Amino acid sequence: MIKSMTGFASLTHEGGAATVSTTVKGVNHRFLDLQFRMSGTLAPIESRLRAIVQQKVGRGRLEIAIAVQPRLGAASVAVEVNDAVVESLSAALDHARERGLVAGSLTPGDLLRFPQAITVTETRESLGPDVFADVESALSQALDQLDVMRASEGLLLRADLDGRRGQLGEMFERAASAAEAGAGTLRVRLAERVKELQADATVDESAIAQEIVRFANRSDITEETVRFRAHLEHWRALSDSPEPCGRKLDFLLQEMNREVNTLGSKAEGLGVTELVVALKAELEKMREQVQNVE
Repeated sequence: MIKSMTGFASLTHEGGAATVSTTVKGVNHRFLDLQFRMSGTLAPIESRLRAIVQQKVGRGRLEIAIAVQPRLGAASVAVEVNDAVVESLSAALDHARERGLVAGSLTPGDLLRFPQAITVTETRESLGPDVFADVESALSQALDQLDVMRASEGLLLRADLDGRRGQLGEMFERAASAAEAGAGTLRVRLAERVKELQADATVDESAIAQEIVRFANRSDITEETVRFRAHLEHWRALSDSPEPCGRKLDFLLQEMNREVNTLGSKAEGLGVTELVVALKAELEKMREQVQNVE
């Protein structure tokens, strides 16, 4: 099945234990490359999150951002006093009092004016199984949303590639027909060459046989034609299959390009060279499009 590797999905899942915001962005990549941006509290289930993605996506680079707001487990506050800073402040104030510059003692209110002296942080208890389940559910929904966009773009890609595949088949058949016509000219030249060799008493039968074999090897494009047609049929089968096919289509294009090159080196005929150039240009356009296919 032809799906695009590019897509975007964003949703907020209101679960029983947490509110989970998930964003997924997909771009082209040769393999499956996952980049997670999430709190360290989700580290225990990262392997499970990756498994969920691997079940739904075959290829592409995915950037996944997950933010979690648990409903249960109130936040607590941790207060940390930097003893070294407080002692330095106290000594400085004592010195200032001795010189008559200030009066009074150091108070807690004074310390709050110095962020280096006291650090206040919000902490939360470790996330539980219910929160993890909400996160997995949110990611699965986001991936389903992403898949809808990738499939929609895939329909456009397939329409374009199917049209190009049809043009490719027509051009190859024209090139093969032109090559067959050119083979007739080669047969005439061969017949003339055989007569020349037969007229030469010093030439043995093996030389004539070599000329015939050389002609046969040079002009026969049956193998290339059969393979190219098989590649086109294989392309259709891959496009109809439910499995991701981008990498296989890319391989097929390489094989088709090889057959076109061989045809161009063997065939002679009016317009064969121009058709071979057009075939190679069309194959390159298809290769660029296949880089977008999962």
